[in-house]
Amino acid sequence: MRFPRLLTIATSVVKDTLISLPTEIRNEAGDCRIELTEMDALVDIDEDLDPDLLGLFEGNARCDPLPESPDEMPRIRLFLDNLWDECTGDLATYRHEVRITFLHELGHYLGLDEDEVAALGLE
Repeated sequence: MRFPRLLTIATSVVKDTLISLPTEIRNEAGDCRIELTEMDALVDIDEDLDPDLLGLFEGNARCDPLPESPDEMPRIRLFLDNLWDECTGDLATYRHEVRITFLHELGHYLGLDEDEVAALGLE
């Protein structure tokens, strides 16, 4: 599937997921930038990125001190091409993986570590 279509679907899924969250968490999430992108477009630019990542949280978590530089600003990135490849072309699975990956990375923004995120079923 072409990226513009993947982007449209993922945008809708993330929006619906945010709406479904409790108000307090939804408000906290508003302080974190969300980028829906292609790994293929970034892997040559950032050699430190694992080319198989589905999502990534970067920057300061909500519980960290206020960012002092743009590099510390909280950001969730979802790699739509990798998510699509992971789903082997199944649209329902893609929607589910976008939702779970977004919630997983949001958990990191909210200050949860890998074990805490996993305990919530967001792996």
